[in-house]
Order: sequence, then C-alpha cells, then structure tokens
Amino acid sequence: MNQQAGKYIIFFGAAIIAIGLIIYLFPNAFKWFGHLPGDIRIEKQNFKVYFPIVTMILLSLLLTLILNLFKRL
Repeated sequence: MNQQAGKYIIFFGAAIIAIGLIIYLFPNAFKWFGHLPGDIRIEKQNFKVYFPIVTMILLSLLLTLILNLFKRL
C-alpha cells in the first residue's frame, strides 16, 4: 500500500465522521431524505415495501459531482 491510498482512507474516514456529526447534531435537517415524490411505498396489513428510487438517483448524482470535483483537483 502506498501513501496515496493512505491519504484516501484518511479523507474518507474524516468525511464519514463529518457526515455523522451533522446527522447527530441536526437530526431534523434530513427528514426529507427518503420521502421525495417518486419514491415508491407500498403498505398493506402485514406487508411493507419501500423503494426510494428518486432519492437514490439524487444521491447518485450528488456523489458523482463531488467525486468528479475531487478527481479534477
């Protein structure tokens, strides 16, 4: 393993800690996450199915943009 891989691991660890702190300190800030129009929710008597399709598309786009910005730097 080289130094570059170590830097990436430290960066991703710090990013996970930062995201965790934001979620811990501001729990109501992300109530919209997973409840967007287009997310499929089926609830019956003994059965619940949830497909957060639109949420995952937006998350994918956001992560793609962030990773491309870091890649260019």
